[in-house]
Amino acid sequence: MSMINSLRAAVRPHRRRTEADGFDALDGRAVSAVVDCAVYRDGKRYGETCSPREAAQRVRQGKETGAGSFSWIGLHEPTATEFEGIAQRFGLHPLAVEDAVHAHQRPKVERYDDVLFAVFKTIRYVEHDQLTPTSEVVETGELMVFVGPDFVITVRHGGHNSLHELRHRLETDPDGSGLLGRGPSAVLHAIADQVVDNYLLVADRLQNDVDEIEYDVFANKGGRGADVGRLYQLKREVLEFKRAVAPLLRPMQQLSEPVQRLVDPNIQKYFRDVADHLARVIEQVHAFDELLNSLLQANLAQVSVAQNEDMRKITAWAAIFAVPTMITGVYGMNFENMPELKSQYGYPVVLGGIVLICIGMYRGFRRNGWL
Repeated sequence: MSMINSLRAAVRPHRRRTEADGFDALDGRAVSAVVDCAVYRDGKRYGETCSPREAAQRVRQGKETGAGSFSWIGLHEPTATEFEGIAQRFGLHPLAVEDAVHAHQRPKVERYDDVLFAVFKTIRYVEHDQLTPTSEVVETGELMVFVGPDFVITVRHGGHNSLHELRHRLETDPDGSGLLGRGPSAVLHAIADQVVDNYLLVADRLQNDVDEIEYDVFANKGGRGADVGRLYQLKREVLEFKRAVAPLLRPMQQLSEPVQRLVDPNIQKYFRDVADHLARVIEQVHAFDELLNSLLQANLAQVSVAQNEDMRKITAWAAIFAVPTMITGVYGMNFENMPELKSQYGYPVVLGGIVLICIGMYRGFRRNGWL
């Protein structure tokens, strides 16, 4: 038994905790949710990628030399243990930390002392050849942003809408560098702008699906309309999109108001532009929702009309077949004194009468649109 325990201890990886940095080390290799961590001074990236502890030290050194600097730490789906050290180092509120770790939050912007906590729902359009009753049209994720006087911490949940390209664009583009020189609130604006721009792209792609289902509802398919399963699935996806974008409008408007002292006044006008774009997306999504409601009602009306037409046809044919049934039933009673009962031509006369009456009824129903 002792030999077995010795072998287990030999193969078990050695795991140790680094000093309050929010990540572990496994066999000397960093294992963490930190995607990128850097310090920016006067709008330029200062040094290479570093740990959160080193970033805090560099920011502190920048303040001592009088240079304006802040750190930007990017995390992807951190656990509570991984995020604990970073939260303690930057003084993040426990409620906001809990929201950032567990996700599934409503879009919002909250203030905790001198820290802004923003939650964005990210949206990705899922490619599909044909819309089916089980098609996933939009995929949602979450992006949380902590903005302090000298730091930005982003926490991303989901496998899409990476911030790597955004960070690179801000670092390399001359205009982006100017924005970075405005501090952490400029990064918050850039993130909000990218998220809302993705909303616009998804809304444009979703328009094609709505147009397709609208065409199917009113296409000539025997009055049966479109498959209600496809229609309802698209409505569910639109509702998911709506829940992601609608609650964000008021927070974006608040960030553009002068009373928001945690946002650079020169950046607030950019948030107004983001709020305008977001309002356009919300109007478009509301229009999708209303149109799909109308299409559901139209599809239901088409089904009802088709069922009424079927019932009229069934009723008309039942009336036609009732005539020979009634006449043959009367003659089947075998009374002695019945018309043409003993006549040589009685049988063909009765059959001919039945046929003529049925033909007359058929033409009458056809003329009235029942057949």
